[in-house]
Amino acid sequence: MRLDLFPSRTLTLYLARLFITRIIAVLIMLVLVLQMLDLLGESGAILAKPGNGEAQLWTYVTLRVPQLMARFLPYSVLLATLLTFWPLNQNSEVVSMRAAGLSAHQVLAPLLLSALVVALISFAFNERVVTRSTATLKAWQAAEYGAVPSAGGGRANVYLRDGDNILMASSLTGRGSEMVMTKVTWYRRDPTTMVQGQIRSPRATFAAPGWKMENAVEFDVKGAKVSQLGTVVVAPNVTPGQVAISKVDPDAENIFELTESIAAMKAAGRRTSELEGKWWHKISGPLSAVLMPLLGSVAAFGLARSGQLLIRGVIGMALGFLYFVVDNAAIAIGNFGGYPPLIAAWTPFFLFALVGETVLVRTEE
Repeated sequence: MRLDLFPSRTLTLYLARLFITRIIAVLIMLVLVLQMLDLLGESGAILAKPGNGEAQLWTYVTLRVPQLMARFLPYSVLLATLLTFWPLNQNSEVVSMRAAGLSAHQVLAPLLLSALVVALISFAFNERVVTRSTATLKAWQAAEYGAVPSAGGGRANVYLRDGDNILMASSLTGRGSEMVMTKVTWYRRDPTTMVQGQIRSPRATFAAPGWKMENAVEFDVKGAKVSQLGTVVVAPNVTPGQVAISKVDPDAENIFELTESIAAMKAAGRRTSELEGKWWHKISGPLSAVLMPLLGSVAAFGLARSGQLLIRGVIGMALGFLYFVVDNAAIAIGNFGGYPPLIAAWTPFFLFALVGETVLVRTEE
């Protein structure tokens, strides 16, 4: 016996098409508005750098748009759910479906399947595009919108200890022995942590051992004098492996790179619960799009002439936004160690899945 989870092929394609087109339309609208507002705030800093112009503004847009798309796609799915169900209910199309013998779950099934496809595409887009654009944008911002970093593995504001001394870099690109640091400062300190001097350089590369600083300038604290050193090697105890685990940005690494970073930090005895929570959230985050049709389905059922359609729409929107609040709170609590990473990432998803299913069952009754 075949279990009919979906309505007819024609109705399934009709509902899926309505839903997908509204997701795309809402996402484009949100991204355009938010990108214009964001560009208004950042354009001054970008154009303040000598040599920057319209091309750099467009570069910023191309790096920022993927972040906005990834962040607001679940919101777009929620709003698209309401914009799909509201007219269907208002025009009594849902009533016709129910009168034809379809259950509430069958009416909702095409939207859930479409949302699952959107979630899978979102996951691939996040891991392939968003992580790279995030790494490049952060490294570019750390360079104060100078030359756009082109190498992979970009990081910003790197801080490393070499015994009592400190090595700092504004940005870092590349991996392993190919790492390149920019705007580098090496602080020479005594055992009492008092700074005796500092060496600044626009660029440093791995010298195996140590880091070769080019066009270095030294400032001696005691003598209060500045000296041109040319090329000098510092921090012989700092290795590329230490740099790799010094500052891991989960938003700038895909799930495979983050897995390697977590393993390296565990081997070094570092705390990894925050990174593990982010690892799980790379999966549960995009999958939250599947919840949105379930949470917004309250707007689909109930008679339009009862006068409660607006209230149902508000309830659906409130449930969706409440999920994002709880999800962010759970991740924050997990970062502080209050929840295990797995619980922090998945509890809101399963909790609101139960809430949405309960609302749908009660509505169907």
